Amino acid sequence: MLLDRRTFAVSSAALLGGCATLGTRRPAGANCTPLPPVLVDEDRVIRTVAGLRPYRRSGFVVRAEQLGTKRVVHNYGHGGAGITLSWGTSKLATDLGLTGHSGPVAVVGGGIMGLTTARLVQEAGLPVTVYAKDFPPHTTSNVAGGQIAPFGHFSEDAVTPEWRRQFLAAMDYSWRRFQIMVGDDYGIRWLPTYEETSRTVIEAGPLSAYSPNLRLLGRAEHPFPLERVLACDTMYVETGRYLRKMLLDLQTAGGKLQRREFLAPQALAELPETLIFNCTGIGARALFGDSELIPVRGQLAVLLPQPEIRYAASGEWGYMFPRSDGILLGGTFERDVWDTTPDPAAIARIIERHKHFFSGFRCAA
Repeated sequence: MLLDRRTFAVSSAALLGGCATLGTRRPAGANCTPLPPVLVDEDRVIRTVAGLRPYRRSGFVVRAEQLGTKRVVHNYGHGGAGITLSWGTSKLATDLGLTGHSGPVAVVGGGIMGLTTARLVQEAGLPVTVYAKDFPPHTTSNVAGGQIAPFGHFSEDAVTPEWRRQFLAAMDYSWRRFQIMVGDDYGIRWLPTYEETSRTVIEAGPLSAYSPNLRLLGRAEHPFPLERVLACDTMYVETGRYLRKMLLDLQTAGGKLQRREFLAPQALAELPETLIFNCTGIGARALFGDSELIPVRGQLAVLLPQPEIRYAASGEWGYMFPRSDGILLGGTFERDVWDTTPDPAAIARIIERHKHFFSGFRCAA
């Protein structure tokens, strides 16, 4: 099932994340803003991947519980918004867990949530050990597309007002943290972003602060085979580079890594630390019996890099994010599918839809 990322987000909770007016000028005589098309062809595919988003209808979990003599603070279940919300929910979790605590801290999980939580523990001045079965580059976070915009992480009719307040606080903190990390070191950059829409007006929502100068473009203002699009500037994370740098930051600051798998909550009681942050993502289903947590599989076809592609686009056909390590073509939103092996038929559909879309450009740079 291919979804329009922005349409999904808007219909869920007016989630128009991080957009700004594009400053491109049309050359004389042109009837639209020219952009170079992506060269989509099976021969240009350099890899295919599939990742499991840890999805809960009632949204991510940030809460504390007592486990014998240990205090466990949960930070998991972010669906397709894990990268986006990582700093924010980790801030909520560390604010909850570190108050009144002294001494070493354990973080369980080596993906984006685990690393971000561990870095915030270090910023608070406490020693931390990250325990995980896998570390980057062998985590689900490495497979993420990396757009800083919340997507596919809750169901509108299943969340509470308290959770919404958590979400808005998390979004605000993450938004500010990613802005101060923009640059080659962390692989974060702003890109013009075009998104298919059926809207004729833009309505203010709870996340309007993250949509500066958002505007609709008519058919004469863009090259796509679409009637209208939303024009935005959005931050994107090159996840492989970002996670490597986060891991390096953690270790440089004295953080320890220990490869270990936990099959039951009782195993956490064996850890020497009295405060434990649970950042196990989809693993929290088995570890803590959270049956609401299900995987939503996303598949990507990655094309050879095209340095001239300096914009992103999404719509009914899927989405395209350009990175220095390749052009990412997505995607799928497959509920309760546990297989991390890319499906050749799904990959073929992704490629064919993008090929059709980009061959329909009305003008090109």
